[in-house]
Amino acid sequence: MVKRREFLLTLGAIASPLATRIAFAETGGAARLVIVILRGALDGLTAAPPYGDPDYVAQRGELAIASPGTSDGALRLDGMFGLHPRLSFLHESFGAGELTLLHALATPYRERSHFDGQDVLENGTTRPHALGSGWMNRALDALPRAAGASRGELGVALGQNVPLVMRGPAAVASWSPSHLAPLGEDTLQRLGDLYAGDSLLSRRLADALAADAVATDAVATEGMRASTTAPGAAARFNEIVTAAAGFLREDAGPRVAVFDTTGWDTHANEGAAQGQLGARLGVLDEALRTLKERLGQAWRNTAVLAVTEFGRTAAVNGTRGTDHGTATAAFLVGGAVRGGRVIADWPGLSRRALYQQRDLTPTIDLRAVLKGLLADHLGISARALSETVFPDSASVRPLADLMRA
Repeated sequence: MVKRREFLLTLGAIASPLATRIAFAETGGAARLVIVILRGALDGLTAAPPYGDPDYVAQRGELAIASPGTSDGALRLDGMFGLHPRLSFLHESFGAGELTLLHALATPYRERSHFDGQDVLENGTTRPHALGSGWMNRALDALPRAAGASRGELGVALGQNVPLVMRGPAAVASWSPSHLAPLGEDTLQRLGDLYAGDSLLSRRLADALAADAVATDAVATEGMRASTTAPGAAARFNEIVTAAAGFLREDAGPRVAVFDTTGWDTHANEGAAQGQLGARLGVLDEALRTLKERLGQAWRNTAVLAVTEFGRTAAVNGTRGTDHGTATAAFLVGGAVRGGRVIADWPGLSRRALYQQRDLTPTIDLRAVLKGLLADHLGISARALSETVFPDSASVRPLADLMRA
């Protein structure tokens, strides 16, 4: 667990671009947005099985999730779609009208490289490496500000690095867990005295302490349910989620948080209801439950979007896994979401319906989802969305009515 005083051992980062800052902007808005990037290409046909499709079982073979009501069966959403049995929180959220499942969607990218696919997912264009900034950062730069509001950081990136989606013209904060040895009170006092005469460094020191206090207090005072029982990866994920909630529930805190999780590249021994993918989905589901609990009242103004770079093949490969594919599923959950719905122009899983006779065919452009979310939830203008946030995307119409009125 992070110690408040450990953060000061990163004072070398006061002159570093990764230094954590807390001069958040006063935007006058209550809306909060969390973007979770599932790196590695999530198998949407397992995470959200279309059990009602007549070709589903034949295509998926041993990876098919059984129909609802059977042992290890899907959690029913409607007559066509369900959720993986490990996604109990998301299922509860669907029943509460707080989850929308988006299926058969993809970015404009049609190759199958993780690196290029993630770049397109984050840069917001149609091509890998087309821009050195990310769509979320450009959206923050276009975010309306209340009259007289300060221009501090509107977003926070949680993790070891600031991902591409959060890089760009808008100032953002960053935070990552640390387990360095704590500093004593005497050393802290000496450091404070050392920088007292320098207005810039003393301010950065104070900002760093304030930022770390927000995240650390969230972890320390509320605890992490999984910290003593879950494997290391699950505990670290919950630590990030708890820190994110600590930032977002602050009245003067950031409006947007971004973090990622890896391990979704299931080439071998993927498993169906049980196995490695099911275990990872369970960790994700529990982390989202923790986020809701830690956000408290702020949850009602929050939307969380979990997305991945592309999907996986419809058929099982020779190592009982799936190869890189095209379309997949995404989850939009939160108290601000107009949920209890599945949004999918379902193409079917017959061989002739598949993209290149191997992948789920994309029928929803992820940019349409992102445009609708950013417009309705954060109030970003249509012009900014089509020209700056997602350049040259005027032909991609925003998906409407994703959020509660």
